[in-house]
Amino acid sequence: MKKTLLVAGLASMLSTTAMAENVGVSMALFDDNFLTVLRNGMTDYAATLDGVNVQVEDAGNDVGKQLDQVKNFIASGVDAIVVNPVDTSATQAISDAAAAANVPLVYVNREPVNVDTLPDSQAYVASNDIESGTLQTKEVCRLLKEAGKTEANILVIMGELSNQAAVVRTKDIHDVIATDECSFMKIVDEQTSNWQRDQAANLMTNWLSSGVQFDAVIANNDESAVGAIQSMKAAGVGMEDVVVAGIDATQDALAAMAAGDLDVTVFQDAAGQGQGALDAALKLAKGEAVEQKVYIPFQLVTPDNMQDFMAKN
Repeated sequence: MKKTLLVAGLASMLSTTAMAENVGVSMALFDDNFLTVLRNGMTDYAATLDGVNVQVEDAGNDVGKQLDQVKNFIASGVDAIVVNPVDTSATQAISDAAAAANVPLVYVNREPVNVDTLPDSQAYVASNDIESGTLQTKEVCRLLKEAGKTEANILVIMGELSNQAAVVRTKDIHDVIATDECSFMKIVDEQTSNWQRDQAANLMTNWLSSGVQFDAVIANNDESAVGAIQSMKAAGVGMEDVVVAGIDATQDALAAMAAGDLDVTVFQDAAGQGQGALDAALKLAKGEAVEQKVYIPFQLVTPDNMQDFMAKN
């Protein structure tokens, strides 16, 4: 009788465990406004789902640490893994580790270098960066033309050079400027801020100190745009005389837009990406097929429509 009860109890435990879905999440870093919204969007969504447990780890922008986190998730028996890559050129090892252990894997927000060769058990959820850099640069072009500019000097602030989003967004800027419509724009310098506000502020201070003449600043992300704005204002630059563009539509960026300092940003749905990544991970964990590339659309944000985005990122 005791043996029968023990078996029944074990079966009950296994049934309960089978109902739960455990997802390990490795974020590139916690100290980033946009990624914080993405992370919170994922965990908030998980809280609305029965039997879904999400364990989120901070990779601290360390490639080796992130790979160790993925291996630890695998060892702990998670049902699926979500990764926001530290270095998009170093994702093959992560994919290989997950595939070898037969654990579904979803990349979120940052495109892995091996995106076109992902196995069926892996996917990528983000927004198409070709849209983001193109939207912001076309709007900068329009604003400069509206201001009567026939020649315009442009400063470009890039994200991390190892990050696919930075590469694509910067290429978008060059591609738009190469068109007949926007060929009056000329890039006079472009440097990286590694997505960081303080680095962008220092970069702008150096540009101002060196006497670089410019009509617009196009940044790969809002944090960099805000950093540049802070330095320009500290140096007494009239913000009405320069066009500044970012990407993400973060709360700080929209506050800068409301103040008349930021002219353009592009809404990237951080919470939507987080939810989409978790959905994909849960489906893969159940053996369901998913699209390997899931894109959440970008949207242009200007002072005219910024109110529509005030509570989103």
